Amino acid sequence: MNESTLALLVPFGVFLLIGVSLWLVLNFHAKKNLEIQNTLRLALEKGVELTPDLIERLGANKKPHPLKDLRRAIVWIAVAAGIAAFGIFVPDPSNQAMYALLAVATLPFAIGLGYLGMHLFSRQQPA
Repeated sequence: MNESTLALLVPFGVFLLIGVSLWLVLNFHAKKNLEIQNTLRLALEKGVELTPDLIERLGANKKPHPLKDLRRAIVWIAVAAGIAAFGIFVPDPSNQAMYALLAVATLPFAIGLGYLGMHLFSRQQPA
């Protein structure tokens, strides 16, 4: 295999990895929901009373954690800082690698800022 063929296959590998990862997450989420549905259906067929506590324990009525957006913001901003630090420490006399990686780091940084804004603006005000 020559270098041009390998250079052509690398982007396909990256997109394949992203696609397979996304498929795995969605597939396992769907299987979990199907199991919850089958459990509830079996309980109804047997005449078991479905209390709100039982439904909550099965995970059908999950409320997101109040700090979920803040946690995601911290993770995305940390990813951006890691990419930026990697760009700073790359030994490149022309600094082109540093500028490229700083540009790449702006995307996760912007996502982190978005989550941080969602956390700050979605806090419930006392009535």
